[in-house]
Amino acid sequence: MNSDDSSANADLQQFDDYMKLLSGALGHADREIPFRSYSMGLILPGERKSVEPMSAQIDPRNVRKTHQSLHHFVATSAWSDEAVIARVREAVFPVMQAREAIQAWIIDDTGIPKKGKHSVGVSHQYCGQLGKQANCQVAVSLSIANTFASLPIAYRLYMPNAWFDDEHADRRKACGVPSDIQFFTKPQIALQQISEAVSAGIPKGVVVADAGYGNTTSFRDGITALGVTYSLSVQAATSVWRPGEAPLKPPKRRAKRGRVPIRLKRTAKRHPISVEDLAYELPESAFKQITWREGTNKALRSRFAAIRVRPANGDMSRSSPREYEWLLVEWPREREAPTKYWLSTLDESMSVDDLIKASMLRWRIERDYQDLKQELGLGQYEGRSWRGFHHHATLCIAAYGFLLINQGGFSPFGRTRVRLAQPTIPDDFRPRGSPG
Repeated sequence: MNSDDSSANADLQQFDDYMKLLSGALGHADREIPFRSYSMGLILPGERKSVEPMSAQIDPRNVRKTHQSLHHFVATSAWSDEAVIARVREAVFPVMQAREAIQAWIIDDTGIPKKGKHSVGVSHQYCGQLGKQANCQVAVSLSIANTFASLPIAYRLYMPNAWFDDEHADRRKACGVPSDIQFFTKPQIALQQISEAVSAGIPKGVVVADAGYGNTTSFRDGITALGVTYSLSVQAATSVWRPGEAPLKPPKRRAKRGRVPIRLKRTAKRHPISVEDLAYELPESAFKQITWREGTNKALRSRFAAIRVRPANGDMSRSSPREYEWLLVEWPREREAPTKYWLSTLDESMSVDDLIKASMLRWRIERDYQDLKQELGLGQYEGRSWRGFHHHATLCIAAYGFLLINQGGFSPFGRTRVRLAQPTIPDDFRPRGSPG
């Protein structure tokens, strides 16, 4: 036996051991074979990771039978996504943490372009993959990460509000949307995912997310209430108090009758300003050139300023000022204006270098989601149902977890690809919809 055969056998044995570990969460033994087959189909090379092309790769002599089995497993079978992902966590966490402690909980949403209007949750909305408004589905995820890898531990389809109009009841029913599913904004979905992760005892990291989440005051407040720190991007218009300033205390009651004032006050002389305006007020000496990590071709560096401020959003409904947080400002020397802002509840004693490194950890999910989509077909599910959408994503996450284990905690596509035996596909096989 040559070394390639030996490596392939070792990979296959490791894959089978991993499948057995996860199969206990499926509920029935008859789900184990299609689970293994679907997961293998996602890992094997191939342009499309939808059911029919994978069926041809797995069992090219019995494509129809395999197709029926896999389609039933992903679209109809009532196994628990949460239970399977919990098993993935149990398997992958020790490997990731052997490399480095968990540093971040990354909130992100990913867009999946769609041509039709019948797939669950599809709507004309912003699609990050395309960088514009488009017909797509959007899913919100929570991933745990260190500098070596990230792993999604929660994945939930965002359902636009229009899907809950009475006139769309038939469409929800056709897609199998559970009756208890209600409209939630993306920050609300993300906060629920964070809450469930806290309850599950997941090793905590700083929550990082883009301004679509950081701009939402209730999202930031909710994270703090759960006992988790954050470093969230915010828009330039986000209001804060200048260092050392705070809103006025509630005024004293002038008359003996009436309610006691309890709300904070602002005046024409004492009021918050935008983070952008504050950045312009900072002296040149406040900005330092800092390198936060090595990129593919060069070190990544920019100019940053970090100061302690009180966020001002929602002040007028409060009776006490908000606690101090970090305001981090990025202003590259070659740019005429600041480019990014973050608010962070990381400890006051943290060095500015470490604050920046933590805030920048969101790059990890952008790279790893590219692998999940391009290599494992996260966005290639062709069914229309709620269950199928989430089952396919769970299986992609499970496959990704195996590759992380196989690669020893490194991003799974940064090294030699795992080798699993693949049957020869007949020359005359043509998946539905293919040219010719």
